[in-house]
Amino acid sequence: MLTPATALVVVAGAVAGGFVTGLAGFGTGLIALGFWLHVLAPAPAATLVAVCSVAAQVQTLPTIWHAIDRRRVLPMVLAGLLGVPVGTMLLSKLDVDVFRLSVGVFLIAFSGFMLVTSGQPRLMSGGRMADSAVGFAGGILGGLAGLSGPLPTVWATLRGWTKDQRRSVFQVFNLAILAAVVVWHALSGLLTAELCGLVAIALPGTFLGAWFGSHTYRRLSDKRFHELVLGLLAVSGLTLLWTSL
Repeated sequence: MLTPATALVVVAGAVAGGFVTGLAGFGTGLIALGFWLHVLAPAPAATLVAVCSVAAQVQTLPTIWHAIDRRRVLPMVLAGLLGVPVGTMLLSKLDVDVFRLSVGVFLIAFSGFMLVTSGQPRLMSGGRMADSAVGFAGGILGGLAGLSGPLPTVWATLRGWTKDQRRSVFQVFNLAILAAVVVWHALSGLLTAELCGLVAIALPGTFLGAWFGSHTYRRLSDKRFHELVLGLLAVSGLTLLWTSL
């Protein structure tokens, strides 16, 4: 049975994670786990992240609905879903800590370079095939280490799209991949009565945080959103370094 102190930490993490997802379109796990891992075991915390991420992204989807281009998003999503089982199969063959360390270094280097140079390159080559390749790789990373978000986010940034276009890509992608993760966890028996109790406590906070975040998002310029995304990628990279050392 949850103590009042544990319930309070769960709610605080849900509000913070929901706010960041409403603001940036990703980041529930990045923020919420900083709270939840103090009071929850890693397995239920990971499942709770997936459920709350899906809830926050569904809630804030109308914010960028007008910018969703199915021709741009669908190839990435379908390829990403194909990549998830590949990443799962690789779990037994790769050192996940070394993998996390490598991704962390890449994210820090990329975000640092982009922030220092204020660069916003536009990679126009490759078309849908390149988008699909990135989606497939993102799905592999998601199945391997729960890292479906960083690669599509980096790719959307390199494409030089507007803030709504970028967010529409990586939010819809993450929503699809994380929804598949929730289904997988449910089929694996991870949605226990205890986990459902945590979800019931966390969802109101997630919805409240996401509501505030989405309203703040509307006030951001393209430049501020660009800086926000790069900052979150840098924090994600530092978090990966910390957990892999």
